[in-house]
Amino acid sequence: MSAVLLTGRQRLQHQAAQVERRHGGLARPALVALAGLMVAATWLSGPAARAADWPGWRGPAHNSTTPESSGWEEGAWPLGQPAWTRQVGVGATSPIVAEGRVYVLGWDAGADTVRCLDAATGEELWRQQYPCPEYGRFHHGDEGMYHGPSSTPSFDGETGLLYTLSLDGDLRCWNARAGGEAVWALNLYDAFGVGQRPPVGGGLRDYGYTTAPLVWRDWVIVEVGSTEGNLMAFDKRTGERRWASQCTDPAGHSGGPIPLRVQGIDCVAVFTLRQLLVVRLDAGHEGETLATYPWQTDYGINVPSPTVVDDCVVLTSGYNRSRLARIRVAPDEATLVWEKRVFSVVGSPVYADGRLYLAYGQLRCLDYESGEQLWAGGTFGDDASCLVTGDGRVLVWGKRRLALVESAQHSPDAYRELAATGQLGAAYGWPHPALADGRLYVKDLAGNLFCFVLKPPP
Repeated sequence: MSAVLLTGRQRLQHQAAQVERRHGGLARPALVALAGLMVAATWLSGPAARAADWPGWRGPAHNSTTPESSGWEEGAWPLGQPAWTRQVGVGATSPIVAEGRVYVLGWDAGADTVRCLDAATGEELWRQQYPCPEYGRFHHGDEGMYHGPSSTPSFDGETGLLYTLSLDGDLRCWNARAGGEAVWALNLYDAFGVGQRPPVGGGLRDYGYTTAPLVWRDWVIVEVGSTEGNLMAFDKRTGERRWASQCTDPAGHSGGPIPLRVQGIDCVAVFTLRQLLVVRLDAGHEGETLATYPWQTDYGINVPSPTVVDDCVVLTSGYNRSRLARIRVAPDEATLVWEKRVFSVVGSPVYADGRLYLAYGQLRCLDYESGEQLWAGGTFGDDASCLVTGDGRVLVWGKRRLALVESAQHSPDAYRELAATGQLGAAYGWPHPALADGRLYVKDLAGNLFCFVLKPPP
């Protein structure tokens, strides 16, 4: 699946113009509708995915961009009071949205709870629980900065199955269309003999399992970090293991693996504890290493996920690295294109229309080709993350504050903040925001989930 996606009104208009040249007899409304369908089609991660969903880590294309509007031109800002709020249990896991429902994983009183909420009202439709400790069994360091689950759930539109992963390695599959009925489960620590992460400089840190499962065709791909393989693919319906990666690095602490295509080869990229790893997914080569790039961070804290643009991967980490880098990937080769002394510690870089957006302290806009910074501004914390909307705006969530900022499409030379909320929630905003079907969802570490409506009711 190509990770290069069309974003912004200008690209939609370009698509419409292409269609008009080929099909001159179509009326203008039909042209716009057809172009919109062409744009939406690039976002589908499976045969039953919907453009209006946010079904997994970083959205429908795993890159924190969406064809949906920010609601600015529709008059949704300033946001005012949320449409609804819910307490869903502590944890850094982000909410996901599929088929008009919100799925979220949280911890309370010795158990993880999977909740299914009505997207429009916040009403709880079902919940499932299982016993789980507050921290992973080998946890070490920074316990005051996080607790409860950190891995974002993943929904499969083809089967209606939902996948969750706890800090303590509980990988579980639920039938989301049947009240969350349990389908299969296994514990990664127990099944594959995974031990504590080794120290890699700066001091030992082990946060347990943090990396979101990735649904890919008939598999759910998980970073296990075992001596049998860093990545493993399981049959999404039965849980039977299908393959394990050649690379046996311990698991990293990142948000999730990201699909990409390199010279026609389907692959997946992930931050292990020690490096960027790109693994093949094509038939006959499943799990083989396509390329690696060394990227070791003190404490093993490579939290931001890789961002894929064509044949390149953009990486960032703080601590001893404190860099943003663009890496070109080819079979058996990963080469540095540029590296800059700006970085993020939590939020992944977001690519849109030739620009990169990076949220950490401030929101930064950089030229993708050169890596040069074009502008920076705003006041956000080290917990900040962002997403880019189809109408060329950037939604930034950090320091308990939600802001709407013009992208370089509308403001190429300076930071321009359009609107912002007051403080929301009560804790760090490690969870990333989600935008689906005109509703924006933000959550904090304490489990406060807020829903804001960005489009007027019909």
